[in-house]
Amino acid sequence: MPSEPSPDLPTSAEAEESVHTVSVARFGRDSVIDCRDAVACEEPLEIQLSGAPLAVVMRTPGHDEELALGFLVTERVIQSLDDLLSLRHCSIAPHPEAEGNVMRVLLRPGVPVDLEGLRRNLYASASCGICGKATIENALRIAKPLDDSARFPRSFFSRLMERMRSAQRAFERTGGIHAAALVAPEGALLVVREDVGRHNAVDKVVGWAAGRGMLPLGGHALLVSGRISYEIVQKALAARIPLVAAVSAPTSLATRLAEQAGIGLVGFLRGPGFNVYGRRERVAEDGA
Repeated sequence: MPSEPSPDLPTSAEAEESVHTVSVARFGRDSVIDCRDAVACEEPLEIQLSGAPLAVVMRTPGHDEELALGFLVTERVIQSLDDLLSLRHCSIAPHPEAEGNVMRVLLRPGVPVDLEGLRRNLYASASCGICGKATIENALRIAKPLDDSARFPRSFFSRLMERMRSAQRAFERTGGIHAAALVAPEGALLVVREDVGRHNAVDKVVGWAAGRGMLPLGGHALLVSGRISYEIVQKALAARIPLVAAVSAPTSLATRLAEQAGIGLVGFLRGPGFNVYGRRERVAEDGA
């Protein structure tokens, strides 16, 4: 039986870039020790569209091109890679501390874009919308429910979390960073990305796939650390991913969106057991 291909992981240098060392006082039972500790790096990244600010995300540096590309896809700024003319770090920063923290996006001539409308949608998403019903309606207006027959057997989820966890180099050093992974239909772990923002890690994974011409991601699964929020399901919907799995629980709005969007949610994926929410028919017993 052929071995599973190795997933795309950050290099040692990229993992090092995502970690900073800071001073810390360790309080023990009877002592205090001054020492150094590793923490996850967090810096702003401004995404510009034709030179105009579109959004600022707080992220862990590294794979910024993937993050920006995934953001453009999951926020439906672009429909495909063909809409993109260029995506690069801005070579001129307003001040030294901003160097490397600005991504400039140029769309191909003729690609329609409503910059103010995009900003309003981003603000509404960040504010959780006016109400749950309006938020879900907006998500489904931007990206239609999935028409995907994919089903995943129970055995598909065996050791998924352990496999992603073993690839989290920055988490191993800091204990304070999220991860996302893309899983192929046959269960192979394709890529793992880490970030202080769970949604950023998802955008990096989607950007990785978009850059390889893999979209839409029908039949694939998205794996995330922590809980499954509405925003994670919305991004899965935009990338056309039919299943999201996590070590923790989904939120109420995430389950409502998943049900209407045709997405299965697997929560509490720890060991052999798990819970299935949203479109529960996405998960079946082995051989069913």
